[in-house]
Amino acid sequence: MYLTGRLSLALALGVIPVIVLSIAGIDPWMSAAGWLVLCALAIVADVALAADPRRVRVERDIPRRALLGSRVETTVTLRGERRLHGWLRDAWQPTAGAPLARSAVRLEPGEALRIAAPLRPRRRGELVSEFVVLRSLGPLGLAGRQSRLEARGTIRVLPPFTARRHLPSRLARLRELDGATSVLIRGQGSEFDSLRPYVRGDDVRSIDWRATARAGTTMLRTWRPERDRHIVIVIDTGRTSAARVGDGVRLDAAMEATLLLAALAAQAGDHVHLIMADRAVRARVTGIDGDALLPALVDAMAPVEPTLIDTDWDAVAAHVRSLAVRPSLVVLLTAQDEASAARGFLGTLPGFTAHAHVLVGTVADTGLSVQARARSTVGEIYRAAAAEQTLADADRVTQAVVAAGADALTDGPEELPPRIADRYLQLKAAGRL
Repeated sequence: MYLTGRLSLALALGVIPVIVLSIAGIDPWMSAAGWLVLCALAIVADVALAADPRRVRVERDIPRRALLGSRVETTVTLRGERRLHGWLRDAWQPTAGAPLARSAVRLEPGEALRIAAPLRPRRRGELVSEFVVLRSLGPLGLAGRQSRLEARGTIRVLPPFTARRHLPSRLARLRELDGATSVLIRGQGSEFDSLRPYVRGDDVRSIDWRATARAGTTMLRTWRPERDRHIVIVIDTGRTSAARVGDGVRLDAAMEATLLLAALAAQAGDHVHLIMADRAVRARVTGIDGDALLPALVDAMAPVEPTLIDTDWDAVAAHVRSLAVRPSLVVLLTAQDEASAARGFLGTLPGFTAHAHVLVGTVADTGLSVQARARSTVGEIYRAAAAEQTLADADRVTQAVVAAGADALTDGPEELPPRIADRYLQLKAAGRL
């Protein structure tokens, strides 16, 4: 049962008969008590005459997946045997972005009432609504019945892939590498493309002497970036991935970098493998290529959240070896800010660099550089000192990464994904991948 605001108005109107009866010589307390009893009887009658919400059937129409921040159209369908007027409230969590106001319900017997419930998710992962609350209003409008109706609805909110805007320009550069402008200098990891006549300025090491003898003119081999390379991307989901940078956390930026690189590598004909881990594997995608790759990646990434524990990099290396492939490129998306805390990572890094080219990508807080330069007040001086210490520690870790034979890229959450994609293209162009 529930009471409406109309009951308060009815109780307030009771002042009029109490005053009139008191003028007529009737005890005002007796008049007030009589009015309260009358209102109580009206409430009981209203509740008894209201339609029973438990006899209403609830159906949902919800898409299985949606992008973070996008508008999602969902509907709740009500079917009942009696006329029911009231309100409906869905039980989505606040991050689902459901409307705050209750939806008005005017259900006729034997009809289906569809109520739109648009969502705008503000958090990645699984969003769940276990039930709806339906209120049935009595004919007097003073009170009614309220019931919780079980109606489970779920939607998986996927990473938005905002870095997609960088993809067309990188694909154009990839077509230049793999198309008309083939790589003219043979490098490690490149494969034969075609023969063409020698032109002054070409590298004489690429002359094919057998083809020259057959053709009677100097013929040159051209080379193109190899396909069917294996790219292993490791996303650190440990405690450092929970740090906020920009409008999100480091883990979200690492996902954006992964999706951009994976889309580019898939177009280049390479195979992409993903491992998201800390002390346990949180997500793993392998053996999927072509158009099915990106949907598989975003679906695996969606429910993963940062864990407030240190990452076991020895276990991560073992998981990479368990892929049973020989990677040409290993991309480690992590944040190693302090040399003391990065010992485990730096100790494992030579094991990666011994068998593949390794790229370490770190999402940095670009605001630290601004804080390090602001020194107008005493508080700003202290913050500047802390920022400089943090930047110095991160620089020492970067130097150690380079000394171990890996590439180190550090940038803000918006800038890191295209920089990693550019580095991949550079390796392709140089014949090192």
